[in-house]
Amino acid sequence: MKVLHITPSYYPATYWGGPIWSTKAICDGIAALPDVDLRVLTTDAAGPQVNDRVQPTMLPYPVHYARRIAGHSVAPGLLARLPSAIAWADIVHLSATYSPPVLPSLGLAKLLGKPVVWSPRGALQATADWAGAPHQHAKQMFEKAANMLRPAQTVLHVTAAQEGAQSIRRLGDITTVTIANSVDIPAANLVRNRVDGQCRLMVLGRLHPKKGLIELFDAVAQLPDVFSLDVYGTGDAAFTAALHDKAAQLRGRVRMHGHVDGAAKAAAFADADLFVLPSHSENFGIAVAEAMAHSLPVLTTTATPWAEVDLVGCGRCIDLAQADLVQEIMDLSQRDLIAMGARARDWMRRDFSAEAMVAAFAVLYRDMVASEPARVSA
Repeated sequence: MKVLHITPSYYPATYWGGPIWSTKAICDGIAALPDVDLRVLTTDAAGPQVNDRVQPTMLPYPVHYARRIAGHSVAPGLLARLPSAIAWADIVHLSATYSPPVLPSLGLAKLLGKPVVWSPRGALQATADWAGAPHQHAKQMFEKAANMLRPAQTVLHVTAAQEGAQSIRRLGDITTVTIANSVDIPAANLVRNRVDGQCRLMVLGRLHPKKGLIELFDAVAQLPDVFSLDVYGTGDAAFTAALHDKAAQLRGRVRMHGHVDGAAKAAAFADADLFVLPSHSENFGIAVAEAMAHSLPVLTTTATPWAEVDLVGCGRCIDLAQADLVQEIMDLSQRDLIAMGARARDWMRRDFSAEAMVAAFAVLYRDMVASEPARVSA
C-alpha cells in the first residue's frame, strides 16, 4: 500500500508545536508496517519568517522538503510535485487546513480518483469555537471550495468527538473518523523536583491568544506569592512580546523560557507541580497529554477534549467563562498532586499508546483503498 502524506510543515519544524509531533508519530508508525510504502511531501518552513528553514533529519522514509518562498507554506516546488506524487499513491493523507497545499491536493486527488484522509488539526474547530478567530469570511470561502474539490471518498480525521462536531458544523456533510493522538510515555516514572511551600505552574506549547495565556497571567497576578508560572513555547512575535511585558510586571513570578524539546522538555515537566492550559479551543491538546505522561496533573477547560481528567482523578476541566481560574488553581494546589500525577501517567499509558493509533490508521487506510471506485490510471 502506497501512502502519500502531504503537510505544509514537518519534523523537525517543531516551532509549529503539537501537530508536528503527532503527524510524525503517524508517519513513523505507518512507515514501519511491512506492507506500506510511505512518502511525505512538505515544505522547508521551520517558523514564520521565510528564512526559517529546517535542516532535514534522516528518517526511515523519504521526505521531500520543497522550498517555501512566502507565507506559512507557499512552495511552488511542492505544487509541481503534487500530480506525480498523488498519481503514485494508493491513498493520500492531507494534514492541513486553510493552507496553500490543501485545495490543489484535494482537486488532484478527485481528478485521479484517489481516496483522501484529511486531518484538519483543529483549525476547523478553532474557527467554529473561538470568536477571535481571524479571517472568518475567507475561511468560509475556503471551506466551500474544499467541499467542491474533495473526492467523494474523503474521510475527515478528528482526534476527539468535540472536534468532529465542530468540523461538521463548518464543512457540512462529510464522513468523520475519530482517532486520538498518541503520546510518548517516559520509560520510568518522573522524579518531581519539589520545592517545599511552592506551587509551580507551567504551560507549554504555541503562544497564541486562543490558549488563554492572558487569562492565566492575570490569574497568577491574583494568586499568593507562593505560586509561580513557567511558560515554554514560541509564537507570533507581537503576542510573545506582549506576554514578556506582562511577565515583567509580575516581578519574576512568570518566567518565559522559549521553545524546549527532548531532555529540556522532560526537565521542564519535572520542575513543575501543575500544568495549566486555559484554552479557548483545542482539537486535542497534545501538551496536556504530554504533561500527564510525565506524571503531572492538569487544569484545563471544556474547550479541550479533556473532560475525563475529572473522572480519572488527575486534574480539573473547567468552563473558563463560568469558573474562577484563581480559585480553581488554589483548590487544586491543596490536593495530592503526586497521586493525581501517577493516575494521569497510568491513563496515558493505558489509552494513548502509539500502537493503538497506528493500528487504527492502518485499518482506515486499508478499508478505504479496498473500497475505492475505479480510478484514473497513473
